[in-house]
Amino acid sequence: MPINIVFDFGAVLFTWRPHEIVRGVFPAQAGTPAAARRLADAIFHHQDWLNFDRGTVEQSVVTQRTAHRLGLPHQAVRRLLAEIPEHLTPMQDTVDLLARLHQRRLNHGDHGDIRLYFLSNMPEPYARALQQRHAFLQWFDGGMFSADVKVIKPQPEIFRMLESRYALAPGATMFIDDHLANVQAARALGWHGIHFESAALLAPHLARHLG
Repeated sequence: MPINIVFDFGAVLFTWRPHEIVRGVFPAQAGTPAAARRLADAIFHHQDWLNFDRGTVEQSVVTQRTAHRLGLPHQAVRRLLAEIPEHLTPMQDTVDLLARLHQRRLNHGDHGDIRLYFLSNMPEPYARALQQRHAFLQWFDGGMFSADVKVIKPQPEIFRMLESRYALAPGATMFIDDHLANVQAARALGWHGIHFESAALLAPHLARHLG
């Protein structure tokens, strides 16, 4: 039975530094690292953003609500959200690791020992932007964005959806995510969860399991 390797996107395959993003758009409100973190938390950890991730509210609605709730200029919030795909740049070390796994997959074909998937909390406009811009996403055998299925991690339903769609055996599935809560949710369902810290630490971990 092949091993299924499931990657998260943000802060695993693509950079995600929300405090730096808000500092660039709101220098007055996020002038210090602490202030930038507070503002980023207020924007990206709020239920409005989670619903955007879930695909149940539109970007324009999140823009309006965030500007009103935090007393921020509407035009600046609209710019912030519109420019996020520009900040989701590939993390080259992890992409290089993915490339090696992809080559291993190609070398063995359908009889190989691994399959590659992704599972990402991602609003629909950003998911489409990444798919259009980055050819290496075609290396995956399949995957799932939260906005497309209206469920987000760490809800167990989204893990079960991925299992069902691709006939994944939980005991033969490795899940890589930078958020410990998501990793723990996967482990609770019988997956092998790996808390991502860096590609340098991930590579030997995968090597031990894959042989």
